[in-house]
This record gives sequence, structure tokens and C-alpha cells, in this order.
Amino acid sequence: MLQLVDENIWTAAGPQVGVLGFAYPTRLAVIRLADGGLFIWSPTALEPELKAAVDALGPVRHLVSPTALHNLFLTEWQAAYPDARLYAPPGLRQQRPDLAFDADLEDGAAGHPWAGEIDQVHFAGNQIAIEVVVFHKASRTVLFADLIQQLDPASLKGWRALIARLDLMTGPTPQTPRKFRLAFTDRKAARAALAHITAWPARRVLMAHAPPVMEDGQAFLTRTFAWLRG
Repeated sequence: MLQLVDENIWTAAGPQVGVLGFAYPTRLAVIRLADGGLFIWSPTALEPELKAAVDALGPVRHLVSPTALHNLFLTEWQAAYPDARLYAPPGLRQQRPDLAFDADLEDGAAGHPWAGEIDQVHFAGNQIAIEVVVFHKASRTVLFADLIQQLDPASLKGWRALIARLDLMTGPTPQTPRKFRLAFTDRKAARAALAHITAWPARRVLMAHAPPVMEDGQAFLTRTFAWLRG
């Protein structure tokens, strides 16, 4: 279930999630910090096999939802790991008042327990979702949730297949869906965040809704967001 990406970082594909009839692949990442605690990024369905694999790696201490859209499985993870701290990206506290959040994901890692090991930046300026993009320094791995996607065309039929194609969700390479491009109304803030992200010496890019990019991650991100720089 869990696949080793590099030292102290693993990933696993979760089950597809249906949203308005669109089938989205899901993916989580697990990072083991220097203190032995686990940082869980974008928790997927907590199936027994996944829980056993996670428990074998160490204690779960941080549950991180990178966008307000990634909240479907937080309740079961919080119930399974009541001692873990739950972190809220912008907008999620208001969307999920039923969840007991311990802290907010700040713009920048300073002040968080993982500072020095993980960097993060708010990809600001978007009216649909502000994503907190994460960079694991030791493995040179960037984690993206919603702003880069590639859905399987075979999973969609009829008008949904047409909408997905027009929205750039089923292209030949992972890319930013058109709706998110249009939602970047503050391009100055978005470009500042992008400059931070593309400055990371990224080797890999793991995405919740697309296959992973395992080499030349920095070049991949530069190409993928060329539309925003122009």
C-alpha cells in the first residue's frame, strides 16, 4: 500500500472519490520527521491496510489538509489518532466547524514543528481554493493537491468527459484546470508564490489527483505554470 519515495517519505494511492460525477484519484504522502513523528499530507480513506502500514512507521503527530477541498477523510483520521494535531488550510475552519483544529497552516513553515525539514507556501490569489504547497527538503519532493490534475479519460463519459477535456483535466500531461486558472484574480500574489515554489530544487512532484513526476520536478513545475508567468 505505502510506497517508499525516498528516505523518510512514502506515498499511497487511495480510492477514487466521486465529485458531481467526476472520478478523482486520491493520493496521500507520509513524511517521517527527525523526532520520529509522522506528518500526514492529504489524508485519504483510512483503510485497515493503510493504517497498519502507517502505524509501522511511527506515531502520527500531524494531520495536514493542503486545501479546504481535501477534508473528506479528516474525521476518521482524527478519531483514529486523537493525539495528532490537525491543521487547517485557509477556509477550512469555516467549512468544517465540526472538526477540532489545533492550528492553521501559515504561509511559511516558521513556527511549525516541522520547520527546517519542510517548507510551505500559500499559493494565494485564487478565489476557489488557496492551496498550501509543501516541499520536503531532504527528498526534494513537492506536494500539490488541486492546482495540478490529470484525470483518466476512461473514467468519464458523456458530457462529463467533454467538460473535463475543456477544463484541461484529462490532458496528456498533468496541468492546472482551466477553472483554477480563471480563479486566480490576484495574479501578483500568485506569481510571488510561484516564484517561491519554482525556486525549490525539486526533484519530484507528488500530486493528489495525478500520477507522480519522479524526475526533473523543478523543470516540470516551471513548464506547468508557464501560463501564470505570461
